[in-house]
Amino acid sequence: MKITDVKTWVVGNPPPGIGGRYFIFVRLTTDGGVVGYGEAYNATFDPHLTARLIEDVAARYLVGHDPHDIETFFRRAYSSGFSQRPDITMMGCVSALEIACWDIIGKEAGRPVHKLIGGRVHETLRSYTYLYPTSGSAFVDEVEDPSRNVYNDPDMAAQCALDYVAQGFDAVKLDPAGPYTAFDGHQPRLVDIDLSARMVAAIREAVGTGCDILFGTHGQFTPAGALRMARAIEPYDPLWFEEPVPPDMPEEMALVARQTSIPIATGERLTTKWEFARVIEQRAASILQPDLGRSGGILETKKIAAMAEAHHIQIAPHCYCGPIVGAANIQLALTLPNFLILESLKQWDGFHAELLKNKIGWQDGHVIPSEEPGLGVELDEAVCEAHPWDGPQLHLEMAARPLDP
Repeated sequence: MKITDVKTWVVGNPPPGIGGRYFIFVRLTTDGGVVGYGEAYNATFDPHLTARLIEDVAARYLVGHDPHDIETFFRRAYSSGFSQRPDITMMGCVSALEIACWDIIGKEAGRPVHKLIGGRVHETLRSYTYLYPTSGSAFVDEVEDPSRNVYNDPDMAAQCALDYVAQGFDAVKLDPAGPYTAFDGHQPRLVDIDLSARMVAAIREAVGTGCDILFGTHGQFTPAGALRMARAIEPYDPLWFEEPVPPDMPEEMALVARQTSIPIATGERLTTKWEFARVIEQRAASILQPDLGRSGGILETKKIAAMAEAHHIQIAPHCYCGPIVGAANIQLALTLPNFLILESLKQWDGFHAELLKNKIGWQDGHVIPSEEPGLGVELDEAVCEAHPWDGPQLHLEMAARPLDP
């Protein structure tokens, strides 16, 4: 078996844009006609450039080769151009292609991927969602104050959390900690600390102990600033404090981890076992959040999870992208003894469901895994063709100026 063809799509995500502005998908085809789908979580350059990079990496290291040879492909791509170091752009490309290889491997074997990488540990997977708008609650107060919304109003956030609990979720995430900029970390403003504490308090009062609260940030703070924020929200017992400081110095994140009772979670901006090893060695987090569209793919993240398991660190796969990464997360998470919780884009409905020929299963707060071969889902190529992305923005963008006090 050999890879013979590569095709990419950059798909625009229609409003409300849950999961990002666009998704980058790839299809690999073998000489036997078997196809596999992958996805990159990559925001460094224009996504069409990333799609071309994926095609280039595939042409150099996959076309004409057996997709089963995952280790060989990874090492050749990792070392491309005399690099041999974690590269977030290369790893986005590698991740997409590696996921597609596993999809092919599973289909060729007639087995879901999880059966080929250790087998199922979990029957279903506990999931959480951000406080996205729901049909049962107002997202914006359009009548009295349009500036009020579920992200900055404690009462609206509490009602939104209750709506998700009613759907079956027992964990919700929010990130009310203020702006994040290219010049972070910064000290949190008192107004941001106050709002964050009131938001978390309102949700805790609404949901009681029947629902975990996940406090998200985007590496906004210095260690000292993160500890000020942590002290304000500690009384409400969040399940985690996510990425409290920038990801480039795990030694500094470890300072926060040692001085707060809230578990620290991190990992969506990290790639490969080597970057995650620094977090583990420094004891900078007790929960790792690799995104399989960036971390190096399924096998590389299996290795990351094994390293974490040896230190009693749990895994909560990140997913702020499309449903192919979501499906890969599911296949890996099923095999992990140290799995904690899975990021879900609501119930995998909306455009995420439209992109697939068979929707990701979800019931009572849990993902219901598919037993179909490969990733368990099939990308609907007609939907991809019908929604091309042509905007100038990146998937995620930080404010370009420092935060004024």
